[in-house]
Amino acid sequence: QVQLVESGGGAVQTGDSLRLSCAGSERTFSLYVLGWFRQTPGKEREFVSGISWAGDGTSYAESVKGRFTISRDNAKNTVYLQMNSLRPEDTAVYYCAARRVVGLGIPTGEFEYPYWGQGTQVTVSS
Repeated sequence: QVQLVESGGGAVQTGDSLRLSCAGSERTFSLYVLGWFRQTPGKEREFVSGISWAGDGTSYAESVKGRFTISRDNAKNTVYLQMNSLRPEDTAVYYCAARRVVGLGIPTGEFEYPYWGQGTQVTVSS
């Protein structure tokens, strides 16, 4: 069972950048599809981005396309989310999630990921 620990959140202003990191505990980290989700109070957790086990496939929510970039380094058991041109509506707790590879594609539903980190807060002020 993989354990995930996010880092890199913080308070920034509109237009700034942040890079989130998520470190995984397991040697077989490369066998997991990884995703980033975010959640604000009173709302459901929403998919932000996902990446295939080899890093050659990615998926993004429409709201972050062109601004966020997901990547992974399997040698370091780490997945990253580079967030540029941040907006106040990006304010949320960001979670890293993982699931073992099953077939093709990158799931976008939170219930498709059994493993989660504790979350890291991102606050963007105007």
